[in-house]
Amino acid sequence: MAAPRIIVVGSSNTDMVLKMDRLPGPGETLIGDEFIMAAGGKGANQAVAAARLGGKVTFVARVGQDIFGQQAIEGFTKEGIGTDFIVQDRVSPSGVALIFVDQKGENSIGVASGANGRLSVQDVLAARVEFETANVLLLQLETPIETVRYASRTAREMGVMVILNPAPARALDDDLLRDVTVLTPNESEAGLLTGVSITDDATAEEAAKRLKQRGVENVIITLGAKGALVVNEDSAQLVPSKEVQAVDTTAAGDAFNGALAFALAKGKPMMEAVRFANLAGALSATRMGAQPSMPTLVELREFAK
Repeated sequence: MAAPRIIVVGSSNTDMVLKMDRLPGPGETLIGDEFIMAAGGKGANQAVAAARLGGKVTFVARVGQDIFGQQAIEGFTKEGIGTDFIVQDRVSPSGVALIFVDQKGENSIGVASGANGRLSVQDVLAARVEFETANVLLLQLETPIETVRYASRTAREMGVMVILNPAPARALDDDLLRDVTVLTPNESEAGLLTGVSITDDATAEEAAKRLKQRGVENVIITLGAKGALVVNEDSAQLVPSKEVQAVDTTAAGDAFNGALAFALAKGKPMMEAVRFANLAGALSATRMGAQPSMPTLVELREFAK
């Protein structure tokens, strides 16, 4: 069977990660334990996640004309990701994320978007030919909303499944949501989108149903260690995750989304795809760094045992 074809339109950052006993408070300086610099950015992480599992991935993005941008493109090439539609921006530098991670694996993140903020409708238009053979389009919200909206509408018109990971959280209009096949917010993102404070399974289901009423076909609310709540026309079902000792949860959501895109692009049923994505997210959380934590298909099969 041919490899599933996935387009990722999104961000690319260089992550600077500092491991600490705990996260610092306002005005507080703490001495960290370990420093790691690794490739990141939600779009790039999800592209790598899907590619390592065996997807044929095309990445549409912008990086700077700097060492970080060059290293990013070299990294994508090594992962087998198509880089023809990555623009090296002449104006803005590559995106950078500063990440604190505590002993429990919880994190606090600040991002300088740089060239990500200049990813344009024209950049997606240049890659339109890729949509003709794609199975899935995977989107996030670290690039301009006009670009996200254009990409989702293009995919919908061409019969391509649209997965939108609405992170970082922001308000979204119904026109965009109606183009989305699968929406994958976490608890806080679902709360922002709906006004529902998610405290248990019942409130998570209420938030998901409100999003469905706004036009989304399938809503998957990721609930961290608990797993993911899947709500569609057929049912509302909690898909539990595998219990692990978390080391760094920075990119667990990205591993989930990349694996979900891969499984759905292969034609897997929704519940099977979510179980697969849960495994990828859980395994990612046991490793430090964003892209370095993304599992291969062999690793995921071993982990599932």
